[in-house]
Amino acid sequence: MQLNTIQPGEGSRHARKRVGRGIGSGLGKTAGRGHKGQKSRAGGFHKVGFEGGQMPLARRLPKRGFVSLGRDFKAEVSLTALDRLPIDTVDMLALKQAGVVPQLAKTVKVILSGRIERAVKLVGIGATKGARAAIEAAGGSVAEA
Repeated sequence: MQLNTIQPGEGSRHARKRVGRGIGSGLGKTAGRGHKGQKSRAGGFHKVGFEGGQMPLARRLPKRGFVSLGRDFKAEVSLTALDRLPIDTVDMLALKQAGVVPQLAKTVKVILSGRIERAVKLVGIGATKGARAAIEAAGGSVAEA
């Protein structure tokens, strides 16, 4: 086989439609656009969602929900995740290196979820009231910088 002799398979290629080229083509006169109306005319299309002046569906329905722009920069850590870490002093860098929080995180907060059995010291990390109490009950401390 030579590269200059390669051809597409028989019947795999179709000639493109040549609209508006006479009655014999089968697409003459109105060129497949039908008779009259906005869509039959040159430039006769409207923007997406336009419903002929009727209030569009997107505006008839109520708005719902909210997506915070800061969602990628805040992270939460459970007490169970803290308990699994092999270090005693926990800061943001340690959490990122351990893969507990995403690299983009700018603020981290420990939440009361699960339990902690050993003493850990939090540095520069927030904690909820319940989480702080659980950490201190286990012999640890929370030092927010």
